[in-house]
Amino acid sequence: LVLFTYLHLAADERLTRTMMESGVTGIAYETVELPNGHLPLLTPMSEVAGRMAVQVGAHYLEKMNGGRGKLLGGVPGVRACDVVIIGGGVVGTNAAQVALGMGANVVIIDINLDRLRYLSEVLPGRLTTLSSNPVNVAEAVKRADLLIGAVLVKGAKAPTLVTREMISTMNPGSVVIDVAVDQGGCIETSHPTTHSNPTFLVDGVVHYCVSNMPGAVPRTSTYALGNATLPYINRLADLGAETAVRRDPSLARGVNTYRGHIVYPAVAETFGLPHTPLEDLLS
Repeated sequence: LVLFTYLHLAADERLTRTMMESGVTGIAYETVELPNGHLPLLTPMSEVAGRMAVQVGAHYLEKMNGGRGKLLGGVPGVRACDVVIIGGGVVGTNAAQVALGMGANVVIIDINLDRLRYLSEVLPGRLTTLSSNPVNVAEAVKRADLLIGAVLVKGAKAPTLVTREMISTMNPGSVVIDVAVDQGGCIETSHPTTHSNPTFLVDGVVHYCVSNMPGAVPRTSTYALGNATLPYINRLADLGAETAVRRDPSLARGVNTYRGHIVYPAVAETFGLPHTPLEDLLS
């Protein structure tokens, strides 16, 4: 049996062990990786989630939805909202594009200075970039009207960069959206929620932590994902999983479980389980 979909195993030990026990070949969309490091099957949903994060955040900032009662872009003579984005990857970049387009003051925090240089060159508007360290994160979180967690460590559990203490310094009615919640979350106070019950409060701060944000816009998401996944699906159908991963190194990097073994190092490391290289099993 081959399971080819989003797996996010590093966020779910029970699922990981079940995959091992079943012997299923688990190929994760989110870890299929091109030679240049790009993640072609994760990118479309990251684009959707990043753009949605600002749209959803603006909604929950409205007073009747539990927010501070602030308009994201303000108006002449009234300060715009402060949007803080932790992570300058695909999610963070798309979130920043929408927030800047709506007139917000945007801060992007990332550990990669070259990425920050690039973003400062290509993104217009009221943008500030900051190097990621605990002091910068804490100060930015305190001022944020909308905080977006957009951290990704390929195939691994997201690190916790925003602590409960930092959240307690935010103004009541501020909004937190942890897009990284499907990989364990990068904000200590977050936990997965659903579209039917999407929010909860911590210290008066609205948290929106739906683990499948693109599911709210299924038409857009289906077309975007189909465009990216269809060539790989065809390859698997035509060649079978074993031959396909032998011939395509990018697809091979997507394999997380195979014949009862964890073959993706970051997943094994997360749970302290043995890792077996895929090449050893294929040979």
